[in-house]
Amino acid sequence: MIKIVAANQVSKILSRKAARFGEAEAIVKPMLEAVKKRGDAAVIEYARHFDKFDRKTLLVPEAELAAAAKGLSKEFVAAVKTASTNIRAYAKLQLPVAKSVTISPGLKLGQIVRPLETVAAYIPAGRYPLPSTLLMTVIPAQVAGVPNICVSSPRVVPEIFGTAALLKVKNVFQMGGAQAIAAFAYGTKTVPKADRIVGPGNIYVAAAKKLLAGEVGIDFIAGPTEILMIATDGNPAWIAADMLAQAEHDTDASAVLLTTSKQLALAVQSEIERQLATLPTAKTARVAIDKNSAIILMDSIDQAIEVSNRFAPEHLSIPSASLLKHIQHAGSVFIGPHSPEAAGDYATGPNHVLPTSGAARLRGGLSSADYVKVISTQEVSGPALKKLTPAVTTLARAEGLEAHARSVEVRNAK
Repeated sequence: MIKIVAANQVSKILSRKAARFGEAEAIVKPMLEAVKKRGDAAVIEYARHFDKFDRKTLLVPEAELAAAAKGLSKEFVAAVKTASTNIRAYAKLQLPVAKSVTISPGLKLGQIVRPLETVAAYIPAGRYPLPSTLLMTVIPAQVAGVPNICVSSPRVVPEIFGTAALLKVKNVFQMGGAQAIAAFAYGTKTVPKADRIVGPGNIYVAAAKKLLAGEVGIDFIAGPTEILMIATDGNPAWIAADMLAQAEHDTDASAVLLTTSKQLALAVQSEIERQLATLPTAKTARVAIDKNSAIILMDSIDQAIEVSNRFAPEHLSIPSASLLKHIQHAGSVFIGPHSPEAAGDYATGPNHVLPTSGAARLRGGLSSADYVKVISTQEVSGPALKKLTPAVTTLARAEGLEAHARSVEVRNAK
């Protein structure tokens, strides 16, 4: 049964467990080195060992992707279309744009936006295959204009392969785990070297991304998923359902409710037990609820917001938009009773690849901006450069960089 605790237990309840990266890295390091040295051969060996891989090549034939798409139900295709429309619209909203401005006579500054050349999207296919993650990682890349989009997934899942075909992604590789991350980081005969690897995975995938972050760009290193909910009242069944939706992901997942109402706390506690009784994923959700989750009684909404900002949750649910002005740290915010986190996981539009383990203090979720470079531009006229000369030469000489100073002065020489 989920715990109901007092506010003075917040720090204990919300203290995140340190990921076992040391252990995972020790296992992953020789795998990365093997892929670096032996390329496809090493990737295939690991794939056969871990994922029962039975192909001759890692690249999935386009005909197989097309066949998977034809086998999808009409309902699934319609769902993909609805989700894709919203994800694409939101990704366009996030994309940086080229611009220029003259900030003073003769001094024109701007930026140009260029897509990365090759990106790789890692799509989990373990306990829960995630075609929704394919939508969330590929569509922003398409909006950004990335010319070479690759998808990697460890086993054959018709919904994943079919969704790739619906999105017209041709470079789909059947590979997973640390070996897939290494293949994209180093490049092999079959697998192109990626500029950035995105998408969630298990601790070994996360450890590989961490170790290879200097070799290849990554989105972030993901930990266990989490939701924090703030409520003073509301429908207990809805709140319990949202908490269980998070808990069913993984036994390490966490779902926390901050409330000022003991009556609501007791009602949600009871609802969680009632819903667990018929939940097909109860075996996983029960562990996450009992081990990592809690209902915490707050003295006030202000205290709840302070706790939330300190925790910086991956998902944050708040009762109304009036609280938004107080929110400083969150991966994604769900506002009001009709905005369940599950809607964001699939179809509202904002990305579900989100920072966990407090990383929301530093950044938001994956976006189209992660797939582009913003390159600064500057154009200076002769008179404008002459006006800037005293500032440039003074600063250059203060740093001992005489050639810098002279490169400006030579342009002013008669």
